[in-house]
Formats: sequence, C-alpha cells, structure tokens
Amino acid sequence: MKKKIAIVAGGDQSEFEVSLRSAAGLLTFIDNEKYDLTVVVLEGLNWRAEVDGTSYPIDRNDFSYTRDGKKQTFDCAYVTIHGIPGEDGRLQGYFEMIGMPYTCCDVLAAAMTYNKFTCNHYLQGFGLNIAPDILLRKGETIEADEAVQQLGLPIFVKPNVGGSSFGVTKVKNENEVREAVSKAFREGDQVILESFMKGTEVTCGVYKTREKSVVFPVTEVVSQNEFFDYDAKYKGQVSEITPARLSPELTGRVQATTSRIYDLLGARGIIRVDYIITEGDRINLLEVNTTPGMTATSFIPQQIRAAGLDIKDVMTDIIEESMSR
Repeated sequence: MKKKIAIVAGGDQSEFEVSLRSAAGLLTFIDNEKYDLTVVVLEGLNWRAEVDGTSYPIDRNDFSYTRDGKKQTFDCAYVTIHGIPGEDGRLQGYFEMIGMPYTCCDVLAAAMTYNKFTCNHYLQGFGLNIAPDILLRKGETIEADEAVQQLGLPIFVKPNVGGSSFGVTKVKNENEVREAVSKAFREGDQVILESFMKGTEVTCGVYKTREKSVVFPVTEVVSQNEFFDYDAKYKGQVSEITPARLSPELTGRVQATTSRIYDLLGARGIIRVDYIITEGDRINLLEVNTTPGMTATSFIPQQIRAAGLDIKDVMTDIIEESMSR
C-alpha cells in the first residue's frame, strides 16, 4: 500500500504563491507510483487538503481530513512553505507534538536559519565569513550617515526573515536609507543593513541520510538586475550556470563549506546555501535556505540534473529518511 504524503504549501507571508509553485513542482518530482500525494495548503487558520479540485478542511488535532465520510491521514509531510509557519520552526513544532514525520529541519535549526542575522553570526563563530551588518528591531532607527559610516555604500537593506527578495533594496545613496528601512520593515519586525560585497554569487544544495551525504554541483548566479531580486528569480532576468565557472579547487571548497554548514546546523532534508565569492577566492556566507524552492526551474532541481541524479530518487531518499527517524 502506498504511503500517503502531504505536500504542505502556502503560508502566511509574501511567498505564498511561490510556495504553491514549489508544491506543483514536487507533484511531478516525487514518485507517484510509490507515494499517494496530496497538496495541503495552509493560509492562516484555513488549512485544507486539495483533492481533485475540491478543498477539504484539515483537522489540526491530527492533521487529517474527512472525504466521503472516511478519515484520511498522512504518513509524512513534505514541507515546502517558504516563510511562516513552515520555515521558522512553528510547523515543525506542531508536527513534533502530533508525531507526524516531516522532511525539513527540526524546530531549532528552522528557527535559527529563518533568522538570517542569528544564523550568520552563529556560523561566523565557526569561522564562516559574513558581511559587516547592523540589526534593527521594530521601533529602532539609525541615522543614514551613521549607517554609511559603518557599512559604506552600497548597502543592502532587507528583512531579517522571509525570502524571495521581498522588501530588499540596494541602497546607493545616503538619502535612500530611510525609505529602504521602512520598506524592509513592512515585511517583518527586524531589518538588516549589510555591506555590499562585490563578487560572484553562487549557491549550493546538499542533503544527507544515515547512509550517504550528497552535495550538489555549485550554481553561479548572474543577475541582469542590480541584484538577484524577485524579477531575476521568477521572471527569467538572470543567468543560472550549473556547474559554476569556478576552479575545481574553489568548487570543492564551496561544496565542503556547504556540507559543514549542514552539520553545524544539524540540518535535515535538502538545504541550499548562498554565497558571494569575493577577491582572493574568499567564500562569504549570504544565507541558508532550509525549504528551498522546488519549481521546475529552481536551483535544486537544476543541480540534481547537473549531478546526473534522478530527482525521484532524491525525493524518495528524503521522504524515507524522514519516516525512519
């Protein structure tokens, strides 16, 4: 009998639609001859299973739903929410409490990686390079000249949580700082101001099971825009080169760093780590993504193809590992 997998998508932030596209990708990536797949959409307190064009309310007591008078349960949840509550540890805590296996990082790793400032400074303690930065919490302000004095120009201003480049501004002039901070605060209660690093942007995915460690080829990101913003990510205004145009030695260092970060965080499932390579082949951490995009054109599927792997086998590895814990 097939195991029943809930592909959990949606969420409570700007990345809602991106998450639904990832769910659509996963429906094609996961082996439907081996698993019975159902997309479950979370939108505030409206949790629903989408089956054959009909929505069925999810009973949050046990993450089940009733169809034709019969209770339907799941064996595992593949979480593909980008943002709250699926990327910040909240949903993981719920699944822990009801005993539902899930495919992504646990509560601590999810909460920490979702907070970019906390994650980057934690990893900096283990020797990772990060950009000079300033954290502002809701209600705090900073004078533009002070920010420029500390960080120089340009400055990246971005929400401390969230993704898909929502609320991010590349500030080139001192008089742009205030509006950029206001824009970022519209996405969350904490904002990071970060020094610009000139270099090559790359990203690398990894997953591990009890039996193996798989680090994917590195992707080079060449945006046609000022930076790798929403339009670059989702409207094709970017060149994504896999494998990246790096030396074998530097490629190996990026992959080894990605594998080490996975272990330092105690990660689970697939994660993706973004970097900037600056002068002297210095590897600088940008951020860690614990529920990376899974559309047909997302980085992880690209890297899996470049590695010569079958994405259905990778998905099976992750699901089976989750259910065996």
